[in-house]
Amino acid sequence: MTDVADVAADTRRERIVSMVLEHEFVRVTDLAGLFGVTSVTIRADLELLDRQGSLRRVRGGAIPARPVRPAEPSFEVSLGSAAVEKTRLARHAAGLVASGESLVIDAGTTTTFLARALVARPELTDVVVFTNSLRVAVELEPAIPRITVLLTGGTLRPATHALVDPLGALMLDRINADTLFLACHGVDAASGITGVNLLEAEMKRKMLGATRRHVVVADSSKLGRTGLAPVCALSEVDMLITGREADPGTVGVLRDEGIAVELVD
Repeated sequence: MTDVADVAADTRRERIVSMVLEHEFVRVTDLAGLFGVTSVTIRADLELLDRQGSLRRVRGGAIPARPVRPAEPSFEVSLGSAAVEKTRLARHAAGLVASGESLVIDAGTTTTFLARALVARPELTDVVVFTNSLRVAVELEPAIPRITVLLTGGTLRPATHALVDPLGALMLDRINADTLFLACHGVDAASGITGVNLLEAEMKRKMLGATRRHVVVADSSKLGRTGLAPVCALSEVDMLITGREADPGTVGVLRDEGIAVELVD
């Protein structure tokens, strides 16, 4: 006769594997709280599943046993989407930066265009940029030493060329920068700012805590959209920069929620 506890354990482990495949990384502490068991029990589950080849046990949690095809479009595909609008937004955002400022620039396609726009402003000097984006760092390289570039470090996500946890947020915990330029998947009055990946969303929240002014740069297609991973409420955003193509009704709702929306021609 099968023991009830064994059935419950098998069900729990099946759900753990599903969560790892969906979220790419799960923490021992989060799983223990979700299933109402001890961390010791979860560690034993992960070690068993690792031996079975169902997942890979890593420090603090688990990741998929093999690379997972990214749910979001690749960075290169996204870079070409709405490129003209993203270039306009980037130039507008770059115009907000003054010499001597410290910036945090999030990983994303529009923020990659922002990096190019900053390089194209030769009068900018003594600017310090922290970023978790390999692409942003490379785009900024021609402006060194006018612009000092610091990479956060962390674990590389190939789909977006972004650095995330484990070890992605250590630098962000130690700085107080002036302005954050934040990328996202969606901007919605009810859901706020959202992303598609939980690890990147966690980095975005760390960036919010490391900066005083928060500027979201998002092309018009992202308004009214909601992604899997919550980032922050609209009340935590100082400004949204988007294209004139944005739906007027959606823009009106966002403004009613108190967010400053700048529409760029």
